[in-house]
Amino acid sequence: MTRLDHSKPFLSVRIAIMTVSDTRTLETDTSGKVLAGRVEAAGHVIADRCIEKDDVGKLVRQLEKWIADPEIDVIITNGGTGVTGRDVTPEAFDHVLEKHIEGFGELFRMLSYKKIGTSTIQSRALAGVAHGTYLFALPGSSGAVKDGWDDILVFQLDSRHTPCNFVELMPRLQER
Repeated sequence: MTRLDHSKPFLSVRIAIMTVSDTRTLETDTSGKVLAGRVEAAGHVIADRCIEKDDVGKLVRQLEKWIADPEIDVIITNGGTGVTGRDVTPEAFDHVLEKHIEGFGELFRMLSYKKIGTSTIQSRALAGVAHGTYLFALPGSSGAVKDGWDDILVFQLDSRHTPCNFVELMPRLQER
């Protein structure tokens, strides 16, 4: 159930989008385009967008660059979350995350199960926080990107969503 408190202001967040793929380009990146369109339609800002090869070192370097950028609040990746040898997005996230948000992957797979059945078990979707930046890893299909955004992130990245949301926690993410 989604609830928005319209007496609260909407706060736009700055989101970087990374497609993880050995074969896509910005022109052929269907799922990245779907995600970018939904992010902008929700009122947020695309702070940056790129495509990176399925290579842990390259992914980590780009993630670290974005995490260090004070103009980026959220990073969303799509692709590389499967179980094949080239799927290394979760391994890259392991190098940068300070805290895991286990519920994100669990909820994603629960919602996905309703649409694709037991095939959802092949997804290693995950989320976490690093140096005050949220990171979310979605599978690379357009359907998975739609599910992750439409059913979870559009609400959790809306400052008006009740009873709680990720945006309201942003000022406190680096508390010690």
